[in-house]
Amino acid sequence: MGATVYEQAEQRFPPTAVAGSLAAATSGSYWLDDPERPDALPALSGNMDAGLAVVGGGYTGLWTALLAKERDPGRNVVLLEGGRVGWAASGRNGGFCEASLTHGEANGRAHLPGEAEQLERLGRENLREIAAAVERYGIDCGFEWTGTLSVATEEHQVQWLAEEAGADPDLVFLDRQEVRKEVDSPLYLAGLWDRKSTAMLNPARLAWGLQRACLAAGVEIREHTPVRGIENLGSRVRLTADGGTVTADRVALATNVFPSLLKRTRLHTVPVYDYVLMTQPLTDGQLAAVGWHNRQGLADLNNRFHYYRLTTDAQGRSRILFGGYDAVYHFGRSLKAEHDGRRASYDRLAAHFRATFPQLAEVSFSHAWGGAIDTCSRFFPFFDTAHGGKTAYCAGFTGLGVGATRFGANVLLDLLSGEDTERTRLKMVRRKPLPFPPEPAAWLGIKITTAALVRADRRQGRRGPWLKALDSIGMGFDS
Repeated sequence: MGATVYEQAEQRFPPTAVAGSLAAATSGSYWLDDPERPDALPALSGNMDAGLAVVGGGYTGLWTALLAKERDPGRNVVLLEGGRVGWAASGRNGGFCEASLTHGEANGRAHLPGEAEQLERLGRENLREIAAAVERYGIDCGFEWTGTLSVATEEHQVQWLAEEAGADPDLVFLDRQEVRKEVDSPLYLAGLWDRKSTAMLNPARLAWGLQRACLAAGVEIREHTPVRGIENLGSRVRLTADGGTVTADRVALATNVFPSLLKRTRLHTVPVYDYVLMTQPLTDGQLAAVGWHNRQGLADLNNRFHYYRLTTDAQGRSRILFGGYDAVYHFGRSLKAEHDGRRASYDRLAAHFRATFPQLAEVSFSHAWGGAIDTCSRFFPFFDTAHGGKTAYCAGFTGLGVGATRFGANVLLDLLSGEDTERTRLKMVRRKPLPFPPEPAAWLGIKITTAALVRADRRQGRRGPWLKALDSIGMGFDS
């Protein structure tokens, strides 16, 4: 088995070689380090009554509250957030807003072959509706239709891209020379430009824009209000939170990576930590040396893959976000603030960045951060209801939630309405993924799987017996 180009990069650029580029990096999300971040909203104090109570102030909760108001402007909607709106995954992701609802077409076809085309159509409709909402509500989040550029960094991946190009006119295959005209890296052997399935945006500003739209529509938002319990009262549901209670006709649970208030769904997700770097502003000469005139979001094809993109800061200067590769699970589904920073992952990303863009060897990083995403065994969201249909739950976006959360919000509202809709008839909605086992089996299984994915990357993508066994039972570790 040979080392991948990224493993070779770590040998060429050990931590001592990249330490200078990370020396001044601020710990914490670049996106949240923004002077335009809204002021904190008051916490819950006392008892409230609502037609709909939403738990969670990330994308899923914000879209659910806003869409509920669009459906029924007179409905009393209350949103409870344990920290600040958008502080978690919604404020620290890469800003890739994709049409896919199933973590890629191939993953969707593997799990739901009979619904794949329908889900692709619904995903594209959902992305267009996000674009329309951004314009309608005047959300200043840098939304731009760029598409994504998938790049081959190993010889065997070139054929994968050529086969995928197929008959879809929105997919443009680029050979080595052509891909380097788009974005110049010596690692690129070929590329596939999907021109219409993805927009890039500023993720924190999307969350804050949705917050402003919710407030303008009359949604009551309470921050710094962790919800500790949920109780079925018969005709209604009561949420017990720090500072008081909210009694509601219907409840939407949008807590994603955080432990579900519905105990029966807790084994369906595990928290996996992802890490990201943001460069200092590039000079005009540095940007010209890379090219990237069409500003696509980029990703490579390895099991341990990177995602990266250009962004423009408040002063109009270009920066590069570079993240992914490591996906770290901590025993016991541990969620701790100290996991959010990981120097070994930052060193690794810095080495990979140096190998990807040697012409940017003098560029350092302004921010380094990480955080947990909610992973489920099929890699795309699942749904559940409780309390006689008065409570609905959604989670499992696995890092592809910037776009799919809006679709998930519509599903939650459909389920709570009791209506028979195209969305509620989907097997995607009616079937849940296989749960992860309890500890210590979860930790051991994830460690074995991670090692198997590493071996597959070193063996020209060939999946060994362990990964094939997982494939056969629908565990979905293929992204």
